Amino acid sequence: MTTRSVSRPRPGARRTIGLVGGLALAAVTLTACSSGDSGDSGDSATASGSATASGSGSGSSAEKLSGTVTVFAAASLKESFTSLGKTFEKEHPGTKVSFNFGGSDSLAASITSGAPADVFAAASPKTMKTVTDAKAAKGAPATFVRNQLEIATLPGNPKKIATLKDLTRSGLKVALCAKEVPCGSAAQTALDGAGLKLTPVSYEQDVKGALTKVELKEVDASVVYRTDVKAAGGKVEGVEFPESKKAINDYPIALLKNAPNAEAATAFIDLVTSARGQKALGQAGFLKP
Repeated sequence: MTTRSVSRPRPGARRTIGLVGGLALAAVTLTACSSGDSGDSGDSATASGSATASGSGSGSSAEKLSGTVTVFAAASLKESFTSLGKTFEKEHPGTKVSFNFGGSDSLAASITSGAPADVFAAASPKTMKTVTDAKAAKGAPATFVRNQLEIATLPGNPKKIATLKDLTRSGLKVALCAKEVPCGSAAQTALDGAGLKLTPVSYEQDVKGALTKVELKEVDASVVYRTDVKAAGGKVEGVEFPESKKAINDYPIALLKNAPNAEAATAFIDLVTSARGQKALGQAGFLKP
């Protein structure tokens, strides 16, 4: 009978085996934890991605957009667009919105003559057509607001003007926008519709010019947009007249074909046509498109 001796591990070997076992157990535990963590990190990445996607209108675009956006816009848009421009610059650091406000007809002429601009916002489809006919716009213009006429008088309405017909009274000084300007064309439409003839003491090249005549007390009244009356605050008083409902102007906006900063320009148009933009324009007195 052979006796088999059983070798016992040396004390040092026992420590080595224990260490290896401990490391193996730790590795299993770590793998399990890592597996669980990877699921969490995946969810976090997905959530982060979703947040970035949902905030692409501000966060991600704010990092991407840069440079100046040059906007040619009807004079009646001055206050509301200036405010929206500041909002745009705040949401997109590194950008600047530069405005050229004036009569829509003269702005359209400048654009078709090659003036560098990114966006055109006109006070009538007719003036926008000048640009689209010259193939200077990219894509179809979109109507973003409408505007209605109002009579602007001196504060307190000292001449007691109550109707459009009152503007034809003898001795009353009235300023109108030039007939080729949208506000002048709309005023003429209202006058023609009422069968009235009016010879103003001056024709102004944009609606702000017509309003300023009243503010400076150079005339007793002028026919402007109600948005301009509202923007003037207490400097003038507004008188509504029913004929204005048949002479409402649509305001189209378009990205220009040779826009130097088309990407940022598109984002500005998006702001103007967004719910926030529409709210700001509505507060300024514009009508919904």
